[in-house]
Amino acid sequence: MPLSKKSWAWIKMTVFVLSLAPFLLLVNDTLQNQLGANPIETLHFTLGDWALRFLCIGLALTPLKKLLHQSWPIRFRRMLGLFAYFYACLHFLVYIALDLSFSWENFIDEVPQSPYILVGLFTFILLTPLALTSTKAMQKRLAKRWIQLHKLVYLAAISAVIHYLWLVKSDLSEPLFYAAIISILLGFHLLIYFKKKFQIFGIRA
Repeated sequence: MPLSKKSWAWIKMTVFVLSLAPFLLLVNDTLQNQLGANPIETLHFTLGDWALRFLCIGLALTPLKKLLHQSWPIRFRRMLGLFAYFYACLHFLVYIALDLSFSWENFIDEVPQSPYILVGLFTFILLTPLALTSTKAMQKRLAKRWIQLHKLVYLAAISAVIHYLWLVKSDLSEPLFYAAIISILLGFHLLIYFKKKFQIFGIRA
């Protein structure tokens, strides 16, 4: 039995609140002075982690749709994609505002010495047009170009992992974990792509 519009509204509201929860917890920890010895680093890494997590979840929705033969996962794609951008914005803001005190001179000086900053900026630039064109009106206006534009999310996910790998100096287990997840998800997306193109795989499209 299909769910009513009211039921879907409640489900979406629940997903929204759960997606916002990490931000609210960080705000609480900041106000309670519970971010540890290096609060700026904690904020920076935690927000970046959540941006990457939401990117992974967003990429998982189409494979989930295919595996379940249900369309409902796609209902959450826009919301979760925007939350990925929301946390990416905060991640970038913490770096610029708290780490560099809005000093663009320091930012320009740091880029050649820290390539991960350049890759992170590249990722953020890739995500920005995706967030700005996420509305149904823009989807209708851009038509086929919208689909092509939003394929940039794959490149953004790859560059986000590279950014993380270059940022971490010692323990690479967490960025490698995300790299493995994104590799699996991108592999599934490629499988779907070639299935549609050549009809040679046994997975239903």
